[in-house]
Amino acid sequence: MTNERASPTGAAVVIGVGAETGLGAALARRFAREGLRVTIAGRTPQRLRVLAEQITAAGGAVSVKVADAANEADVTALFDEADKDGAIDLVAYNVGSNVAASALETTPELFERLWRQNAFGGFIVGREAARRMAPREKGTILFTGATASMRARPPFLAFGAAKAGLRAVAQGLAREFSPQGVHVAHVVIDGVIQGDYAATNFAEYVRSKGTDGLLAVDDIADVYWTLHRQPRSVWTHELDLRPFKEPF
Repeated sequence: MTNERASPTGAAVVIGVGAETGLGAALARRFAREGLRVTIAGRTPQRLRVLAEQITAAGGAVSVKVADAANEADVTALFDEADKDGAIDLVAYNVGSNVAASALETTPELFERLWRQNAFGGFIVGREAARRMAPREKGTILFTGATASMRARPPFLAFGAAKAGLRAVAQGLAREFSPQGVHVAHVVIDGVIQGDYAATNFAEYVRSKGTDGLLAVDDIADVYWTLHRQPRSVWTHELDLRPFKEPF
């Protein structure tokens, strides 16, 4: 069996990397700072290249893979490349998009698209990660959830169903692979993450929250790293994060 604590060497994969102010980018920077060779994956090459340059300039090791998390062939190729030396210790699934639409305005296409990006993509990534980690009896798989993972309310019915599905995927993987030495955790982000996306799409909401009213990406990344470093006698499966002033 492996040591109680995961080694701060090896490789990490972060899937769902977008803007440099987003959570995916913060996770990649954090893992690289700890000495892991990080593969960053997303659908926008330019954003990936910008982040890769930042990580390299800071002395980190990084590789870029353009991939659609809901495409099985893309995900398999991503893991084959990232795990070519059998070193993946940490995988973070940070994919997810949210669309506001009432139930009557939600088309089958929209519902399926959100489900594929969240639940289906999480399943494919989690399966491929576990396939490689379980034989080594080590590794951590982290899934980014949302308030909608726990409760669906209008106008986010489709998003709620998708995030609840991702939560179920995480639970199922944890129950199957934790006894084999793979730590699977689901992190509920119960609030709005500070960054360009929130400032652009929810400007009034951001202003209403005031100082310290949003989740800081670097603080979230610290929590993800803590989960990865937990001794196996006290593994956390689900953790909810919110600003101190966020009602719940």
